[in-house]
Amino acid sequence: MKYKIIHITLAAMTTLAACSASSEQAAPTLTTLEQQGQAVFNLRCAQCHALTPDTIVIGPFIAGIATRAETRVEGYDAEAYIESSILFPKDYLVEGFIDTMPTNFGKELTSAELTAVVAYLMTLK
Repeated sequence: MKYKIIHITLAAMTTLAACSASSEQAAPTLTTLEQQGQAVFNLRCAQCHALTPDTIVIGPFIAGIATRAETRVEGYDAEAYIESSILFPKDYLVEGFIDTMPTNFGKELTSAELTAVVAYLMTLK
């Protein structure tokens, strides 16, 4: 009887583990450049922009930005829009938000940091 309970318990644990593993989505693997961009984002952007959909900290949430950015400004692809939004935030205010984004990122970020953060944001589909 004791072994039967252990066997049933192990079977249940195995089933639960298999179910939870299959229901989780694997996080995308980031390139070195994207990882560098994630670090820049965490240091410079995460205080105001959430990565979770429909979560507002101060500025618009960033989840899905690579997809939304494709359609924000006619003539701009997603990368161009994201870069321009970082460098010239007053040019493309998202409706419903006031102008609070710093305008000095062009001076404070190196070109490598800017390239990296744009690459990271492009992974957020």
